[in-house]
Amino acid sequence: QVQLVESGGGLVQAGDSLRLSCVVSGGTFSTYIMGWFRQAPGKEREFVATISRSSGTTNYGDSVKGRHTISRDNVKSAVYLDMNSLKPEDTAVYYCAAARAYSLASYSTRREQYNYWGQGTQVTVSS
Repeated sequence: QVQLVESGGGLVQAGDSLRLSCVVSGGTFSTYIMGWFRQAPGKEREFVATISRSSGTTNYGDSVKGRHTISRDNVKSAVYLDMNSLKPEDTAVYYCAAARAYSLASYSTRREQYNYWGQGTQVTVSS
């Protein structure tokens, strides 16, 4: 059984930085595309960032492009989201997700393509 466990969320001030981590167990991490999504109260879950199996390809949502960076460590079976210049509108529950993939270079921005999800970690940015 594949499990994803996020950590690193918390309460920060606008302009601060935060690193989210997600550790995957029960599967072969290197075979998954990894992604981060977020959901604010009353809003749909939205795409934040994704990274290919080989780390060679990444993609970001428009609202975080240039501020956040996704990375992965296939040895540690972990994916990270480094969030900088945080804004109050970044406040949400952040979810880690994994998608089975054959290609080393592909990624996915579509939540319906992800097979496994973590339980989420809350990020709150105060103004």
